[in-house]
Amino acid sequence: MPKQSEALVLRTYPFHEADLLVALFTRTDGKIRGVAKAALRSKKRFGGALEPLTYVTAHWQEKEKQELVRLDSCDIISSPLATEVTYPRVVALSYVAEVIDQLLPDREPNDDIFRLTLSVVDHLTASSIWMPLTYFDLWIVRLIGVLPELHACLACGTLLNGSRAYFHPLAEGLLCVNDKRLASTEMSADSRNLATEMFRAPVETFAKMPWPRQRGADLRKFLAQRIERHIEKKLTTATMLERLD
Repeated sequence: MPKQSEALVLRTYPFHEADLLVALFTRTDGKIRGVAKAALRSKKRFGGALEPLTYVTAHWQEKEKQELVRLDSCDIISSPLATEVTYPRVVALSYVAEVIDQLLPDREPNDDIFRLTLSVVDHLTASSIWMPLTYFDLWIVRLIGVLPELHACLACGTLLNGSRAYFHPLAEGLLCVNDKRLASTEMSADSRNLATEMFRAPVETFAKMPWPRQRGADLRKFLAQRIERHIEKKLTTATMLERLD
């Protein structure tokens, strides 16, 4: 059965000779995986369209009882490679793609996450990766339902407000100074306030703000831990982001 949808390319893997196995996040069918026959040779059908987070119209064929679809072609709507490409930007784009690929179940459409990803990719530029990554992490953790309360201690329920708060990879939420665990990391009140602001406004609201790497770094670390705890594995690209200068 032929189908088509707007889609975001997540990842590609070598498959047989000139074929590629492609993971797509489609708007109508959620995450699907398909075989792009002769993709390494066919510039007409796939040339440039299978890079991570390329926004495409995907055309594929489905057969009953077969998990993999046959990907016929992808028409580019917009490509992140159309603007300046730097190594940090490539890593950031790969991180977003990996998070979606690991977090979302197959065949479950999620228009909120699709629209979130489109808006974040638009703001992931060569000169700005940390703001859109912070926004993406915060919202996707909320949308999949694993964001804990950011204003109260998980252990005792004490309101944190402007007081010190801590997190730990094995804890489900923030902890007050009395309940923090050994080797915990502190999350600043500024970062908690930043999360509140990001829940109230679209990503473009923050686009013109100065955003050095340090801003929201503790919040991003906390959110990445929530993601990794949910998927029960480490994110390869999260480690690559940590190693950026």
